[in-house]
Amino acid sequence: MRLVIQRVSEASVTIGGKLHSEIKRGLMILVGVAEGDTPADVEWLAAKTAAMRIFPDENGVMNRSLIDIDGEALAVSQFTLTASTKKGNRPSYIHAAGHDLAIPLYEKYCETLSSLLNKDVKRGVFGADMQVALINDGPVTIIIDSRLRE
Repeated sequence: MRLVIQRVSEASVTIGGKLHSEIKRGLMILVGVAEGDTPADVEWLAAKTAAMRIFPDENGVMNRSLIDIDGEALAVSQFTLTASTKKGNRPSYIHAAGHDLAIPLYEKYCETLSSLLNKDVKRGVFGADMQVALINDGPVTIIIDSRLRE
């Protein structure tokens, strides 16, 4: 699994011109599920997301986590994070997980993160055409790939 995590002052998902979900200070998380990903990947990534120290402390040093600041999270499934760009100019999504694997792992990631934060994780809609808006605070953007953890 691959995540793109952005520290935001606000973020939202709009579908069909209607606001679907929004957060204030916290993390906007794009979630890409690839073939071969497992629940162990989900557990590791959710724990890493909740505890990652990328929010400033009283001295402006990035020492606080999402848990520490009681921040919010918005997770959006994004299969394009699995793109291979080795050949040509058209990305290949051959490694993206199918719905039968991707949906349960995305949902489990959201549920696990929600449990760690003790609050609901806002979500997009799997497979929908979404418009995602955010204000990246910093900017701070982190990419995490569960296959690179060892």
